[in-house]
Amino acid sequence: MQRITSWLTATTMIVACMVMTACGSKQTQTEDIQYVKTVQAKRIGDAAELNYPGRTKSSEEVNVAFRVSGPIQRVLVDEGQFVMKGQLIAELDPRDYQVQLSATQAEYEQIKADAERVMALYNENGTTASNYDRARYGLQQITEKLAHHKNQLADTHLYAPISGYIQNKMHKSGETVSAGMPVVSMFNAGDVEIEVFVPASDYARQNDLVSATCSFDVTPDKVYPLEIVRVSKEANASQLYAARLRIKGDYDHKKITPGMSTMVYVSYREPNEEDGVTVPVTAINHRGEASSVFVFDAKQGVVNERKVEVGRIDLDGNIQVLKGLKPQETVVCAGVRYLTDGQRVKEMEKTSKANVGGLL
Repeated sequence: MQRITSWLTATTMIVACMVMTACGSKQTQTEDIQYVKTVQAKRIGDAAELNYPGRTKSSEEVNVAFRVSGPIQRVLVDEGQFVMKGQLIAELDPRDYQVQLSATQAEYEQIKADAERVMALYNENGTTASNYDRARYGLQQITEKLAHHKNQLADTHLYAPISGYIQNKMHKSGETVSAGMPVVSMFNAGDVEIEVFVPASDYARQNDLVSATCSFDVTPDKVYPLEIVRVSKEANASQLYAARLRIKGDYDHKKITPGMSTMVYVSYREPNEEDGVTVPVTAINHRGEASSVFVFDAKQGVVNERKVEVGRIDLDGNIQVLKGLKPQETVVCAGVRYLTDGQRVKEMEKTSKANVGGLL
């Protein structure tokens, strides 16, 4: 009886150990499933995407100034006000220009009367051709002078050259301004453009542009296609080139206005190559002289290590895979040295362009 009791006790302990071992093994298997960051292999010649911070600007911005100098009599607009093309914006004190015009008008009348008498005498052979020419040219000169002084008086009124909004008001009533000195700045009420600054390496690739899009915080669920308007031919002091892009299609003009920050996503076509794909250089696992990648099997939820032959690394941190990988295959692109062949993993969710950092 004692032997039977000892045998049962031993058997119970063995079974308990087996159960604990099985549970521990199951728990270990669960813990072995880790999340991995993945990316699809791109065919060489496919687009590579870069992004640039940008700022919206009006498609037309103007500084409005008087063509003559003098003291400002009144400014008729305020910042943020909408004005129509041709609307009166400001006026100068016209006193001096009115006096000048009156004097020139009197001079014109005198010279015109003298010239008409000389030309009448010339028609009757009563004077020389020299006197006739002097009278004719004198009348022409005073006529142009009179027109100039009329224009100067008219230029004491400043009108809006475009329909749009007053951005800044630089001067107030009573201040004296010189000709050409901006009094107000305006921007039109039409479409906005997006200005970005790109380095020389990307400026040289502008002919390889595939697509451009942007997103805004005020419309986080929308991505807007863009088209290039113009690119500067000269770099600034930071060796960057200014590029202007326009939103294609309709958008909410009340939400997207000049002065807003945005992120612009640009896809460039890579140089043509006969074979191979590209992946981030972080996807390559180096074991001595051999290189490999971990290909993600979504159906099985595992990664399989595969040997590859690699080539050059480009400026964007991508490496050319000459053999062993096909376009659109999904590979792990981070932490590959901690993985093993056949390991169970889960794919991390990808963050949308409009939700940078996964904060929304």
